[in-house]
Amino acid sequence: MKIPTLIAVLTAAVFPALPTLALAQAATSPPADAATQPAGQPRPADQQAAQPAPDGAAGPLRVEVVTVTEAPVVMDFVLTGAIEARDSLDVSFRMGGRVTEVLAAEGDRVSQGQPLARTDSVQQEQARRVAQASLDSAEAVRDQASLAAERAVALLERGVGTSAARDAAAEQLSSAEGAVAQATSALEQARRAVTDTVLRAPQDAVVTERAVDPGQIVGPAQTVMSLAVLSGLEAVFQTPNSPLLDNAVGAHVSLEPLDYPDRRMVGTVSEVAPLVNPETGSVEVRVTIDDAVTDTALLGAAVRGDIRVPAGSGMQVPWTALTANGAGPAVWVVADDDTVSIAPVAIERFEDGVVLLESGLQPGQRVVGAGSQMLFPGRLVVDAAAPDGTAAYR
Repeated sequence: MKIPTLIAVLTAAVFPALPTLALAQAATSPPADAATQPAGQPRPADQQAAQPAPDGAAGPLRVEVVTVTEAPVVMDFVLTGAIEARDSLDVSFRMGGRVTEVLAAEGDRVSQGQPLARTDSVQQEQARRVAQASLDSAEAVRDQASLAAERAVALLERGVGTSAARDAAAEQLSSAEGAVAQATSALEQARRAVTDTVLRAPQDAVVTERAVDPGQIVGPAQTVMSLAVLSGLEAVFQTPNSPLLDNAVGAHVSLEPLDYPDRRMVGTVSEVAPLVNPETGSVEVRVTIDDAVTDTALLGAAVRGDIRVPAGSGMQVPWTALTANGAGPAVWVVADDDTVSIAPVAIERFEDGVVLLESGLQPGQRVVGAGSQMLFPGRLVVDAAAPDGTAAYR
């Protein structure tokens, strides 16, 4: 076969299959404009069908919505002081003298009338004897004057006496009776001086300090011993001055003796010094202990006290509601249309789980608690605790 004839036969055999090959290639190959698209990018024709809807853009955000309430503000003062007797006194001799005996020591518990100390009573005993002799003499003179007055009256009644003699006898009797009264008073004073040489406890108490020793000369009203009366105990604290202390009287106090950590007590602030002590620069606070009335083992013990002092009131919100803006602390406030706006606040103090605000909110306002980190001004919110769903803070 000639070469032209062979070419014609081959061409006729191959060309009929070209349309079918072209259609298969068109079905399996992307169009020309697709070659210019980045990998993974949808084609313009189906761009809208491949793009997902934005998450949460169409509905309100579920958050915790809480109502602002007004709560009392309480300040805590933790102080260290000492336990003392509620009532204490210093005892002394009425008259001075030389101390012969000291019958009680520090820490002794004494009862009313018990002797505590004695002074030399020799001079007082001598004075008592002289006073007793003077009284005896005055009584003898009175008795004689009484008999003379009786005789003068009898003589006058029999007609052998005179009125002048009767009157003179009566005057002498009156003078003698006055002398007896004066001697009796002097004797009572002398006896009291003898009694005063013995110092006795005025009531049940505990000796907290002894100021004299045997042989020492003491003067009238000089302190011999200091006593703690068993009428109750109190804790005494020294604290820096603060305007809040004006509200401390009547506040409850938790007490813990440092030497007796298992002995916890409670008390009430009974007194706050009106002036600052110029020596210490502090204010004295006294707390009456309720349940340690006669426990003398606690006298002088160091004690730690936790005083809670009322300090007004503030707006209370959960700690999750607190956020911040450029000006400082803030919260998200929910309006009547359930949109939010940020409001600056002033913090009073932090407590367990809540924040007390000094200003910026009013009682009854609604604020966002948990979920506030996803908010922006004008964002629509819904309370996650509503009956139609559960919390979903995103």
